[in-house]
Amino acid sequence: MRARHAGAMIALVAAALGCEPRTPAQSAARAEAPRPSAPPAAAEPADPLGPKPELPKPQPFTPPAPVVLDGPNGAKVWLLERHTLPIVSVSIGVASGSADDPKGAAGLAHITADMLDEGAGTRSAVELSSAINDLGATLSVGARADGSVATLSVLKKNFDKAFSLLADVVARPRFEAKEWKRVSELWQNDLRKRGDDATRVSGLVSMAALYGPGTPYGHPVDGLVADAKSIGLPAVKAFYKAAWRPDRAVITVVGDITRDELQQALSRDLGTWSAKGATASAAPATKGAAEAQGAVAAPAWKPPRLVIVDRPGAPQSVIAAVREGVAASDPRRPMLQLINSALGGSFTSRLNQNLREDHGWSYGAGSTFTETRLPGAFVARASVVTEATGPALKEMLAELAKMADSGLTRDELAKVQAQDRAELVSAYETVNRTAQRLGTLARLKLPETFDGDASKARQSATLASLAELARAVDPKTATVVVVGPRQEILPQLQGIGLGEPEAWDVEGQPIQPKKEP
Repeated sequence: MRARHAGAMIALVAAALGCEPRTPAQSAARAEAPRPSAPPAAAEPADPLGPKPELPKPQPFTPPAPVVLDGPNGAKVWLLERHTLPIVSVSIGVASGSADDPKGAAGLAHITADMLDEGAGTRSAVELSSAINDLGATLSVGARADGSVATLSVLKKNFDKAFSLLADVVARPRFEAKEWKRVSELWQNDLRKRGDDATRVSGLVSMAALYGPGTPYGHPVDGLVADAKSIGLPAVKAFYKAAWRPDRAVITVVGDITRDELQQALSRDLGTWSAKGATASAAPATKGAAEAQGAVAAPAWKPPRLVIVDRPGAPQSVIAAVREGVAASDPRRPMLQLINSALGGSFTSRLNQNLREDHGWSYGAGSTFTETRLPGAFVARASVVTEATGPALKEMLAELAKMADSGLTRDELAKVQAQDRAELVSAYETVNRTAQRLGTLARLKLPETFDGDASKARQSATLASLAELARAVDPKTATVVVVGPRQEILPQLQGIGLGEPEAWDVEGQPIQPKKEP
């Protein structure tokens, strides 16, 4: 009776809910029935423009090579004709720069170059400047570590007049005493102000710490305050006579000009440029630079090494890691450029992404292998907020160590090879850039076809070959230079394990500790 009563109650409830009661067999059959599958996803609409084309791999870019000619009185001429725009750019470089500064005369090459356009030929400094402006030309002179250069850019229709002015600057500078007084005072004022610029101080001290103060590559191109005071006009004239000679010059010309037109200009304006009377030679100083490289290979100090330049109260610190690099002609350098691009040579590089994007400690961080005739330097550098000096330096050294240990990733290699090609195209994109780049190759004594060969090597680089070379950025043998408020940053640096810090001044000289009485 109870069973029948229970069954009746179930039937009544089922009827009230609008469903039929199920037997156990029916429930089992329902449980085993397959569930309906999900409706198929709607197909993406066809692109009205059709399928995307597969882009072929970019063709390698081979920069145009100039024609090499014999110039006046032993000079070499590199000529690259480009007739698409009515512009001509000229670079006259000589193989004497700041590495050839005599001992105790740091900055002599720099100030000599600075004096060349302060009056030349028949024109005073003001007349020369006005003549250049009237032609719509740009003319500049400067010194580098391995050479000095004078450059000119002008419209084709004004080339003859502008080149005559450039020739006067290079071959017939006036070196007037009144101009020397003004230029020398401005130079010394700039050197004194340099100590207020933490980035310039970092560059100066980094090179002095690596090569040694006072060595050819160990002093700044623009000189030192103490040496500038003792340099006079006679020393400038003597350096000019020894350095700015046609037999040590390469004249690079790019643009809308023919070989015959150039030869006429050279004969007319530089035919009398002579090395006669030049008895001094820069060779001994260059030999000294080579000896300095040996000191870098076997430093007198033992790593780790920390150099601090005190800037009390500074809101930012400039941190740098510097170690020996390679010469511009070293066959490893093209590959090292790829490594550096991934490490610190672009906005998306590891250093910049870490210190700027991830942590917000810096507006920018980067690294470079210097381009010099003799073995140069590798430098990683960043300006960071003072309170993050220690953590930022720790991250920088960790990124260097990681690259040295593991090399590039596959994605990084693809990116930096694409970047390499784009940068090479950019370097030869305009007349001015092409002349500048060819002038750099000449100054470094590299062949005119160097960039094309180097690019081919970079484009064929492999992860395995780059992993071997990545050890060139290992921070274990680097000197760490920090320019910042010593009292605030020293506690942050003590936990990194860099040893007892050395105190240096803004002119790249070690500060001797005071002796206890």
